[in-house]
Parts: sequence; C-alpha cells; structure tokens
Amino acid sequence: MATITIQNGRVIDPLNNIDETNDVVIHDGVIKKIGKEASPATGPDCMTIDAGGCIVAPGFIDVHVHFREPGQEEKETIATGSAAAVSGGFTTVCCMPNTQPTLDDDVQIDFVYQQAKRANLANVFPVGAATKGRLGNDLAEMGLMNRAGAVAFSDDGCAVADPSVMNKVLQQSVMLNKVFMQHCEDPSLGGGAMNAGLTATRLGLGGWPRVAEDLIIQRDILLNKYMGFKARWHAQHMSSAGGIDMIRQARKHTDNITGEASPHHLLLTDEDCGTYDTNYKMNPPLRGKEDIAAIIEGIVDGTITILATDHAPHTREEKELEFAAAPYGIIGLENALPCYVKALIESGAIDWPHLLAMMTINSAQLVNLTNKGHLTPGADGDVVIIDPEMTWTIDANKFASKGRNCPFHGWDIKSQSIGTIVDGNLKLLRQPERLKSDASSPVVADAQQLLEVHSSKYSRI
Repeated sequence: MATITIQNGRVIDPLNNIDETNDVVIHDGVIKKIGKEASPATGPDCMTIDAGGCIVAPGFIDVHVHFREPGQEEKETIATGSAAAVSGGFTTVCCMPNTQPTLDDDVQIDFVYQQAKRANLANVFPVGAATKGRLGNDLAEMGLMNRAGAVAFSDDGCAVADPSVMNKVLQQSVMLNKVFMQHCEDPSLGGGAMNAGLTATRLGLGGWPRVAEDLIIQRDILLNKYMGFKARWHAQHMSSAGGIDMIRQARKHTDNITGEASPHHLLLTDEDCGTYDTNYKMNPPLRGKEDIAAIIEGIVDGTITILATDHAPHTREEKELEFAAAPYGIIGLENALPCYVKALIESGAIDWPHLLAMMTINSAQLVNLTNKGHLTPGADGDVVIIDPEMTWTIDANKFASKGRNCPFHGWDIKSQSIGTIVDGNLKLLRQPERLKSDASSPVVADAQQLLEVHSSKYSRI
C-alpha cells in the first residue's frame, strides 16, 4: 500500500497532547510515526504532501449523521453522504437508524457496511435502533445488531418515551457496553414548528418549549442514577440551557453522561425563522441567544464533549413546502469545520486542540473506535489537513451531498479542510500543488470530482 508523508504541518493530536510542527508518516494504511523525515519514501505508491501553514490532525469523526439509505435514496445515499463527509474532512461517520426500513436488525446493519464498502470513501458505522421500528414499544434485537457491528443505539428522531422501556434499553446497553444516544424530546410537549416564544407567536407557528428537552434529560439521568450510573447515555443535538445544566450536574458524579452540540445551535437563533425560510426549521428547534451562550459555556467547561453535525438532507420539494409542513433538518458535513471555528475559535471560547478533541478522540471513545481519533503509531491512517486561514464562501450547490438545505449558504467563512486521508488512502486534496508524487492516479480536488469518481466507479459494477 501507499506511503504518505505529510511534511511541515502543525500536528495536533489531543489524545497524545501533541501540538508541534512536524511530519506525519502513514504506511500500509496506518500511522507509522510522527517525526521529521529527511528523505520521504519515493516510488509509484508514495506521496509527499507539503502541509506548511496547515494543521494536521486525526480525521474528523461525526457520531450523528443521516444518510437516508435504505428507503429515501432521493435525499441521500451512503455513497453521496460519504462523499460529503470526505469533502468536509470527516473520515468516519455514524449513521442514524431512522431509515425506511429502520436499522433495527442485523441484516440492516450489515447492509450499511456493504454499501459503505462499495462506496469506498469514508468509514461508515451504523447506529442500531433501540426499539423495533423506533416505535418505543418493544426492544429491537440489540444483541444481534451488536454482533453485526452496530457501534451505538438510538431511536433518533424520536425519544424513547416510555420510562419502563427506557430502563430496559439502558440495562441492555450496559450488557453490550454500548452508548445509548437519546433524542431528548417529550413527545407530548415537542413537535412544534419552532421554538416556543415571541417569534413563534408573531409568525403564527406552533411552539416547541425547552421543557420538552429538559424533561427527557432529567428522567434519563434519574433512571441511570438508580442503576448506579452504569449505562453510557448521550444527549444528542443539545439546544436548551436548562438541559445543559442538568448534564453538568450529572457529570460531577459520572463520566457516563455526555452531550453533543451542532453547528446550527451555536450560530443561529429562533429569530432567523422570521422569513419563513424552512432551512431554519430543525429538530430540536433553534432557540435563543441565552441558549447559545449556555451551549458555549458547556463546551468551555467540558459539560459538552462532542461536536456532531446532525447532517439531515431533504429534497428541494420537501423544503419548499410551507414552514409548518416542511420537514425538520439541515445538511452539515461540508460546512461544519468553519462553522465551529466561527462560533468557538474566532470568538475566543476555545483553542484548536480543544476543538479537535471534540471532533476526534472524544467521538471515537464514545462509540468504542479504539484505533481512530488519534495519531498513535499503529492507529488507522485517518488524517485531515486543515488550512486555518483559507477564506471561502459556502455554496451548497457545489456540495457532494444530495441535500441543498443549508442555512449557511452564501456565508463568507474562514478555514477549510483541504486534505482527507482515509485508511491511508488520499481521497481529497483541494490544493494539489502541495502534492509531490509518482502515483499514477489523479488527485481529487473538490466535492464534484468526488461524485464523478464515485459515479464512474459504480458504472463499472
């Protein structure tokens, strides 16, 4: 296999407390070493990339994406979603089970792996449903899915509303040593078109109060407490200041309670819904400036340990419906990094090592991916190269994802992932002039080329 030498970059590896200018060598699909290479390997399978002025880090890991396959391939497929991931610097993603049919048995889990292998772009790991059909009544075949390779369990899109069922889910999660990811929304209070408040009243739209999120968080923490906090429980896409404080208090007693934040809940508020643009309709909804402040505070003090996009593509036709009727969700993989940078680094809230820990090793540890999220010799050769000074304009029409439902379209932003290496294979290099190589294969330089390579490859199958 290829040897890739990445020279002169600022190497940041949060697990190993590395932040230094150095070289990274990848050989036979794994990290070989971090250290200066006087004479990089040469030959038909060898590449040298000049990363001067760039950050070199473990490949990003997103524990919360929706790739829609099987059943809604018009929105996204595992292949196009994987291309979007690579375009955004993500080498590994975990796809949610709210597909049609639901990922609630071992056959569906295996299907995801087969499609990901066929696409051969990013690492795609399936998250199995906790209940059959995500209906919240009967437990799904969690044991069989675990053996088939499910890395976590969730009924994402729906909360497990019945406390007795939730208790069984937590017990099963303990037995399988898997995290349960909760969509925190009390169904009797949630489901509104947007955040409950003055803006919703002015727009004449149904409101969705914060307490719908807070109640599920409080209940699940209590259930877990009475189990001795043995279950690993994770709050998805947190949006409520009250819920964050509950997680903060629980984490004083256990590390098994965790939470994540998404780009849109860091940068947008319910006031953005004022034009009835359905690209601002999401689940949970955009809330207030005080909630953004609480989320950022939670990130700074370690209450929130994961950044996840909740990448949720929909068709143009669906998003062109009136606000109340349109589906929730936006795409996020290809613009996540600059959005995180804008909200967290440019604001001075955190630094690059903290940000990258939340996008790499913390995510890997949540779903038990021991060989990913770090640059230890022998770890999987998943690496991202970041140009922190690169300025560009977000253009959703040029994304690899099928989705165009992006509220950040047209934003001028800073920093971009310019190189993505998955399992030791260069998938994307946006600045090909940095590459010195005798390799015969062409360099993929943008998202559209990723799709072209994917399409030509599929035509030969």
